[in-house]
Amino acid sequence: MNFLPRICILLTVLTTLTSAPVIAASDTAKVVYEPPLANVAMDKIVQSELYPQLAYLAQKLLAEKENTTLNGYPAFNGKDKFLPGKIASGLGHLLLNAKHEGKYLAPYLRDFRESAELTVGMDNHTWGIYYYLLTLYELKKNGLLEQALTAKTLDALKKKLDWRSFVTQTDFKLIQLPTNYYGVAFGVARLRMLLGWEDETASQSLLKKLLDHYEQHSGTYGFSDETEGEGRFDRYSILLISEICGRFIETGMEVTPELKVKLRKATDIAFRLGNVSGDGFSFGRSIGAYGETAVLDILTVSAYLNILSPQEKEYAYAYSTRIVAKYVDFWYDKKTRSVDLWGQGRKTDDYRGIHRILGENFSLLHQLISANDLWRQMGYQDTLPKQDLAAWLNQTQPAFEFTWFARGEYDRALAIYRDAGHVFSLLMVNGGASQHGNSPYYPLPFSNLLVAGIADSGYQHPQLLPKFTLNDGSELIATAFIKNIRNTKNQQAYEVSYHQDSLTRIGPVNQKPVPDARIQLNTSYRLSAGTITRTDQYLPTEKLGVRQVSLEFASFSEMPEISGNTIHFNKGDLSEFTVTGMDHCSARASLDTENFKSPNGPMKTLVICERKAFSFDTPITISWSIKYH
Repeated sequence: MNFLPRICILLTVLTTLTSAPVIAASDTAKVVYEPPLANVAMDKIVQSELYPQLAYLAQKLLAEKENTTLNGYPAFNGKDKFLPGKIASGLGHLLLNAKHEGKYLAPYLRDFRESAELTVGMDNHTWGIYYYLLTLYELKKNGLLEQALTAKTLDALKKKLDWRSFVTQTDFKLIQLPTNYYGVAFGVARLRMLLGWEDETASQSLLKKLLDHYEQHSGTYGFSDETEGEGRFDRYSILLISEICGRFIETGMEVTPELKVKLRKATDIAFRLGNVSGDGFSFGRSIGAYGETAVLDILTVSAYLNILSPQEKEYAYAYSTRIVAKYVDFWYDKKTRSVDLWGQGRKTDDYRGIHRILGENFSLLHQLISANDLWRQMGYQDTLPKQDLAAWLNQTQPAFEFTWFARGEYDRALAIYRDAGHVFSLLMVNGGASQHGNSPYYPLPFSNLLVAGIADSGYQHPQLLPKFTLNDGSELIATAFIKNIRNTKNQQAYEVSYHQDSLTRIGPVNQKPVPDARIQLNTSYRLSAGTITRTDQYLPTEKLGVRQVSLEFASFSEMPEISGNTIHFNKGDLSEFTVTGMDHCSARASLDTENFKSPNGPMKTLVICERKAFSFDTPITISWSIKYH
């Protein structure tokens, strides 16, 4: 394989780097992170950085086969049920890019053929089936399908890559899968039809199922509840409409005006999250690198469908380029030659554990390269991104914006607050049966490296929520039963308030949250320049004996100094944490354990505040505030 063109591109990238500016957020010592390749054309980053990563993975796979390891972990351990499809996607990208670059194709065709023969007999489910079929369809469109596979392998794939493995044939219901998999099932059926493997009957039925489900669960406001009405809204809820539109684009269908209207709502949130660091969603599950590619997907699909104004399109490209550039600089580890979601104090959801290391590399590279392909089709192949992204975001994005997800017995919403280069996402939802106990779903103002949840945390260390331990042994925190959300502007601050007529009784995370109406709660957030304050008024509905109230905050800032219940930090973006309504607070360096790791890195200081036993028969107020640079 000839790498000379990539070397030339890399030299161009390095030349551009010398003029990359660094933007200071203010007159303080705080400096905002910007990816080193932020001002390089996206396609140059992809060609010089991402395709060589794919090439390395492909050659390692073909050399080591079933014994392939990455960063010391065996790739084929049976725990990644999408892996064959992801591998096909990666090798397919290399082959198609070689064709577009006018390279000699024989070695790329050989590599794809060998990888297919290696994995054809392995388990491959749902998303893996979709990835594989999408690759085969792209090869067919480019006249390469029969050259890339033997007749025997192609016949085996025709039998294995089928929606019938996870959807019933009589009524087209998913088999023990969450409802967002209707999009995968539709894509599989549609691609089989386009490959000539079946007629359009199944794809039409599954498309109706998909759109009916989305309409039913997105309700008035256009964002999909991930559960059957429990109220779990997260990055998937916002991303799903973009994925649906993406399936239409990939399979040659026209996106309807109704879908475009819903996509525009998701796009507005993506812009409100905009920043020069290339950060994405900071709440819910599967964030970190995937929180960033979610924003990339939304903005790219919206730009491709001409939902954006010409100016928005330019800055969507600038923000998207920074996401790609951050992957290269932050998420990719040059020493291990792998994406790193698990080391350096980082933690992601268990189902994306390091046992899926090879698949996560192929999956993320697929998302990044696919986005770049769409930008290339839009004419951005050699386009340098706008360098005044920060100024444009400050001019066009509101300091505060409130978005409803659902209203009814309980309210679900998201408030986004922009201040001093930070973006805070105040999430107010119910994590539902599997997530309500995990801190990424708590009603907190999430912001990377300021306030973060911990994946699969459980209730062991409830981040920034007071925990009541009653004399009868019950443990209660305020997570899921949010009502009457209000937001107002008051002088120089924005205020968000809500009521909970029950706290959540701590129990198994895998069951639905259990309400305990013995304590009710009025909560208010005050968002002002450099400071966020939360005030909780707890109201007992009967006389209770309280053994203890505790409050924990795992912070990224370091070198704490304690003065009463105020902790001053001498290092980090967060400068001060103050608590009222508690007897005393202490602070110590966080231990390097799974309890204090975020998707972006480790928490450095653990603050613990406690209130001693008392008789609870009148309302009490507990408040905390953070100050940041």
